[in-house]
Amino acid sequence: MKPDVSLDFQFTSSIEKVWNALIDSDKLAKWIWDNNFKPIVGYKFQFKAEPSEWWDGIVDGEVLEVEEPHKLSYTWISAGETTTVTWTLSSEADGTTKLHLDQTGFSEETKARPGAIEGATYGWTNMADKLAKVLA
Repeated sequence: MKPDVSLDFQFTSSIEKVWNALIDSDKLAKWIWDNNFKPIVGYKFQFKAEPSEWWDGIVDGEVLEVEEPHKLSYTWISAGETTTVTWTLSSEADGTTKLHLDQTGFSEETKARPGAIEGATYGWTNMADKLAKVLA
């Protein structure tokens, strides 16, 4: 299945430092939202953002896969939509870290709604900019 959102990011930090920013609850709060995340397969967690008139600000998730420091996958359940977020990390020859994001499973209804996938892409790109600052 082709991912609905597929993004690549490059960071000058080590793979271990980037991995830590993906799994440490305090660091996640600085670039995604407040959370109670733990990198344990089967662990259920929540991200909590500021609610708005069209969204309650809550993302429910369950950790699906943890392969330190190369792969992390979890469900992303929000606004009636259940998707899977998969982060894949790799060390590059120049010492940088490539971080790849796939988000799959958007419903046909969501895919048909103009802006839904673009909104997710925009959101992750914005968060990655915050992640760069956390890593700096």
